[in-house]
Order: sequence, then C-alpha cells, then structure tokens
Amino acid sequence: MEFLYFLEKIRTPFLDSFFSFLTYFGDETLFIVIALLVFWCADKYEGYYLMITCFMGTVANQFLKITCRIARPWVRNPAFSPVPNAIPRAGGYSFPSGHTQSSVGLFGGLARHKNPTWLRFICLTLCLLVPFSRMYLGVHTPLDVSVAFALGVILVFLLYPLFDGQHKKGMAILILGTIVLTVGFAVYVFLMPFPSEVYLPENIGNLESARKNACSMLGCALGLPFVYYWDETRLHFSANAPPAFQVFKALVGMALVFCVKEGLKVPLEALFPAQSFTHIICYFFVVITAGCFWPTLFTALQVRLYRKEC
Repeated sequence: MEFLYFLEKIRTPFLDSFFSFLTYFGDETLFIVIALLVFWCADKYEGYYLMITCFMGTVANQFLKITCRIARPWVRNPAFSPVPNAIPRAGGYSFPSGHTQSSVGLFGGLARHKNPTWLRFICLTLCLLVPFSRMYLGVHTPLDVSVAFALGVILVFLLYPLFDGQHKKGMAILILGTIVLTVGFAVYVFLMPFPSEVYLPENIGNLESARKNACSMLGCALGLPFVYYWDETRLHFSANAPPAFQVFKALVGMALVFCVKEGLKVPLEALFPAQSFTHIICYFFVVITAGCFWPTLFTALQVRLYRKEC
C-alpha cells in the first residue's frame, strides 16, 4: 500500500486522464477484437495463439480471484482514495489484476510473434504501462499486478512453440487443454462449497460474475475444435488479401460477431431461464460465427472477386 500512497501524492489531472485512457488497452474486449483481426487478416495461427492465451489466462485469473477473495485497495484501507473515474470499471475482487493479465497476454503475444520491430517496441511498452496504470489509478496493489504479469509472461512463452501450422498434434492438445481447464473451472465455481461470506449480499455478485465468466469461456472453448477442424479439413482459408478487402473483412466481421452476440440474448433467455446455458450457447455461436461462418463467407467472396478481375 505504501507504493499506492506514493502514487496518490503525485497524481495530476493530466496523468489521471492519460492513465485512465491507457488502462483500456488491458480490457478483455480489446483482446478479443485484436485476436480476431489477427486471425482474419494477418496470421490465423497467431490468432489461435492470442485467443488461447487469453482463454487460459482468464481461467487462471478468475480462479485466483474467487479462491483468494482479496478486496480492492480502498476497501481494505478506507483512508486510501483511487482515481474516482476508475472505480466503476473496477468491480469484484482485486487479486490478481485482470487488465494486467489481458495486456501482457495480448501485447506480449504480439511481441513474441514474428512482427516488425516497431510493433514489438510498442507492444512491450504497453506491457509495462498498462499494469502501471492499474496501480496509478489505485485499483490494484503491486502484488495484484506482479502476479498477473508473471502469469501472463509464463503463458506467452510456454504456449508459443506449439502454435504452428505444422504442429497439428500440439494444436489439438492445446484446444483440448483449454476445454478441460474451462470445464474444471465451471465445475469449481458451481459446485465448490465456498465460505458463507461469499454468499453475503455484498459479495454474491463476485461469485455470480465468476460463474458467468466460466460459462462464457466454456462456450468459447467448446467452439474452438469445430473452428479448427473446419479450417484444417475443409476451408484452409488464407488471411492474405488486398488492403481494401482486409478492411472489409475486419469491419463486416466485427459487426457480424457483435450482431450474433447481442441478437442471441433475447431468444436464448426465453428458451433457457438458467443464464448459465444462455452464456454457453451464445458464446459458442459467437466463436462458430467468427471462426467458421465468416471465414467461409469472405473466402468465397474473395475467390469470386479475384476471378472477376482475371
């Protein structure tokens, strides 16, 4: 806490705004967006790498949060005040930092891959600045950030050698491992008899959030083998395309994924009163849309356009 008190003393309106903006680079939504863009438009195996690193990191992060149940710094120390506009996006338990985990997994993964030197420099800079922003804003302690940072680095380097188009068995093992981890986490958060304090009105939201995340991750993980099988045995899509078509793939693909995600909510909630099934099915179809339907569609369209040009 001493370090957080030091940062509190040096805050300025400019730094508050700067780090409030910078911390969005650790948002999980940005992780998913960039991973999909890489998958569609740059290198599909790097896309798999980023996505599975995100899945495994999120499961590990959520497991530690609900197991350790460490409160936010200002809850443990009422005399401490975080930056006010950071509080609404800093709900739930504090340890470890989810934004740090996401930023190191995303930007560390991009830096680890065969990308230009300038991009690696930017990514490595963000790997340091995003975690620091969480401490500057006062929403995480150095312990929260350092453990998440270490976990992200371990996953980035541990998983990278297995993501190669030539390593079919490695990819299959990683996808299976992702499913096993997410199933295990879902079983844990739904069946584990947690201490009574977890079920108190002021804390029950944390458990509900963990269960929601477990179901969302499980839906995503169950969709992965279908995506990989479809591409490896049927589609074999290429991420290469003319610049204008890359922009088309990115914009239309993101709009399509968003529409599926939001459009399925109402009918699924009507069919399945239990929200756990809703999240599993919704995110399963989001992954199928992003990994099977849209690549199939844009590949067919690209071939047709190419033939017309010829």
